[in-house]
Amino acid sequence: MSEPVELFDIAAARQIDGQATAALGGDAYLLMQRAGHAAWQIALQYWPQARRIVVVCGPGNNGGDGYVLARHARQSGRDVSVLHLPDASPRTALAQRACTDYLAIGGHVEIASHCLQQADLIVDALYGIGFSRAPDTEDAALIAAMNAASAPVFALDVPSGVDALSGNVTGAAVRAARVLQFIVPHQGLHTGAALEHAGQRLLADLEVPAVAFDGVSASALRWARPQLLRMLPPRRLNTHKGESGHVLCVGGNHGSGGAVMLAAEAALRSGAGLCSVATRALHVAPLLACCPEAMVHAVDSSGDFAPLLARATVIALGPGLGQDDWAHALWSAVLASGKPLVLDADGLNLLAADPRPLPQAILTPHPGEAARLLGTDTASIQRERFAAAHALAARYAAVVVLKGAGTVIAAPGQLPRVIAAGNPGMAVGGMGDLLTGAIAAVLAQGLSLFDAASTGALLHSLAGDAAAAEGERGLLPRDLLPHLRALANP
Repeated sequence: MSEPVELFDIAAARQIDGQATAALGGDAYLLMQRAGHAAWQIALQYWPQARRIVVVCGPGNNGGDGYVLARHARQSGRDVSVLHLPDASPRTALAQRACTDYLAIGGHVEIASHCLQQADLIVDALYGIGFSRAPDTEDAALIAAMNAASAPVFALDVPSGVDALSGNVTGAAVRAARVLQFIVPHQGLHTGAALEHAGQRLLADLEVPAVAFDGVSASALRWARPQLLRMLPPRRLNTHKGESGHVLCVGGNHGSGGAVMLAAEAALRSGAGLCSVATRALHVAPLLACCPEAMVHAVDSSGDFAPLLARATVIALGPGLGQDDWAHALWSAVLASGKPLVLDADGLNLLAADPRPLPQAILTPHPGEAARLLGTDTASIQRERFAAAHALAARYAAVVVLKGAGTVIAAPGQLPRVIAAGNPGMAVGGMGDLLTGAIAAVLAQGLSLFDAASTGALLHSLAGDAAAAEGERGLLPRDLLPHLRALANP
């Protein structure tokens, strides 16, 4: 069974690189030659017809990798030019050596970007994994020229301008069709703004010795479809509905009855044995008509609510809840119950106004809600998605599902997980309600809080991808429901 892919931060990548160099006799140029050769093999594999190749090299070792690729391309008979800015000649000893080897076979260097317009393939070897600032004016202009050219861009290790640690993009950044990461995959290329720039992410392990990884740990795990089979095994033949849990969905204030019903339907389609809904009286009849499998109850007072709380295994609190006195009373009663819960939407907004540790909870904020929970702004959350998820988990002693492109799941004492699924069509109202129901259902079926959050988020994202096969624009939350059922039975 396929295991989650380990992702690494910059410090770990550098440590591995140093230990690999030591294990190979201290010759760092050997690794650079392997990287450049591996990149050339990828270029041949994906762009075999490219005859005119422009390699954009920076002054550091990433540029050195580019010079090695350029040498291989020229030796194979391609029309190759290396492009660098006038003041960006190689500065490191390794890059200088790679440049010398390239020039020794008659390699050509350009300092004007007009050559990009004639290229069949552009190779981005401008910045490496350590670059985290905004590009200066000249570099930004060069990046813009690369992006404006008609040829595809192939990035080495990381698209220039993308922070390999956080995934943040501060200014101009290359939009690559493919990225070849060296030795280890970088955590920042799997979430946030980086996903707009990284294209298809490939990996060349460079055949480094195993000892290169001694004492180094991954910083995150990438979760994809194979993980569903491990987390959602087939049910035993002699089972009953009680074994799959009873989810209570709480919400649906005036004008928002659809939100709580989406959560309930998602819970049922994701495998909950029973599902009840606590909502406003005027929503009972339409919700029963929409989903007769759900047990819908009018709740006007705490007395109406207590029996429902007592029967529930897991509570999904927040979809369409609102923030009035009715909502606050239900929110307080749920939190006081101490039962496992999934907290979303206005449930999170009420928590932001009244912070407290919730070790029995899974929080599912989008970046705006996360900003309110941490007392900051949305841009700050998006700049440091891993750090924000860690901060939320620490502050609320809870499991956190930080939604968005490359959803990040964090929990105290756990290695974060990144969901490798989902698409832009899911950016529509109601998708979060489905997620709440799906996670609650998985939690009710016996998984731990952290595993339920991860599995439910993956299930939801994969269902979104399946539903988007007919197009992303116009995708509705209800389109995911049949796919939730299919994917919950891997």
